[in-house]
Amino acid sequence: KNRKFTPTINLDKIFNAAGEGVYEAAKNGKGKAPVINLVDLGYFKLLGNGQINVPVIVKAKYFSRLAEQKIKAAGGACLLIA
Repeated sequence: KNRKFTPTINLDKIFNAAGEGVYEAAKNGKGKAPVINLVDLGYFKLLGNGQINVPVIVKAKYFSRLAEQKIKAAGGACLLIA
């Protein structure tokens, strides 16, 4: 098994990977944040390059420290998946 296989995605690209309507749902959520599961999309690690200004719940195996800070500052949450 390849234990170092960790496909990454930057914070500014997660809405493009998640598909249409996720950003609008996050912006007009009225207290409900959409869930983006990056492992299902083929990404294991979320990096902190870019900006985010809407609350989302992101599920991934790994988060960089900067990505976690930016998501929590926007009102979202980071959930670890084994």
